[in-house]
Amino acid sequence: NPMKSPFSLKGETAVITGGGSGLGLGIATCFVQAGARVVLVGRRADVLKAAAKKLGRAAVVEAHDITQLDQADALLQRISKRVGPVSILVNNAAITRDGLMLRMKQSDWDEVISTNLTGVFLATQAVLPMMTKARKGRIINLTSVVAQMGNAGQVNYISAKSGLIGFTKAVAREYASRNITVNAIAPGFIETPMTAVLNEAARNAMLEQIPLKRPGTDLDVAYAVAFLASDEAGYITGQVININGGMYM
Repeated sequence: NPMKSPFSLKGETAVITGGGSGLGLGIATCFVQAGARVVLVGRRADVLKAAAKKLGRAAVVEAHDITQLDQADALLQRISKRVGPVSILVNNAAITRDGLMLRMKQSDWDEVISTNLTGVFLATQAVLPMMTKARKGRIINLTSVVAQMGNAGQVNYISAKSGLIGFTKAVAREYASRNITVNAIAPGFIETPMTAVLNEAARNAMLEQIPLKRPGTDLDVAYAVAFLASDEAGYITGQVININGGMYM
């Protein structure tokens, strides 16, 4: 069934980090359906190009590592020249380097914090002047159900993702007077390339914990992101929206 977005994002320019695959691509697809121009940002140019082909004319791509401090501003300037000032930012790019606490190398900690938390800080800092000038903006940060319930073997990922919840609330308070809303979405167990690597036993153990007894899809998440990005969600800020089939309540 073709995707339909109930919310109009016509005339908006959205940047989605990690937009080439998984959740990012699902969100991008929904945004394009809703009438937005979409800029996919990611590290892998080939993945981005393939995604843009699927999305058609409304999408452009920028291969970029969001953890590079000096490049975030230049990237945003480039984007606004190409497609106009950014009015929606979806901070979705994330990596995992799982391992038990005692054996985790500091490089595994640093890399995950750098992409999943510092990258969000840099991308957000780069779009805020544009949004402030327009006196309107939507920032949506992708956190995770494990940020709230914990999970063994993911201390780096969870530290970053729960850090994002605090980040969301702090920036929401700072920019509310400028009519910029900042919210987080916490997906549960969603079918993506990241979860496809789980074996049958791990998958079944996961489903056991979900009252709705099924994994989520990228659309379950994308519709909520489209809603938060829309005018209709103008009175929602500083919130964490859980999309997890009841896994965490």
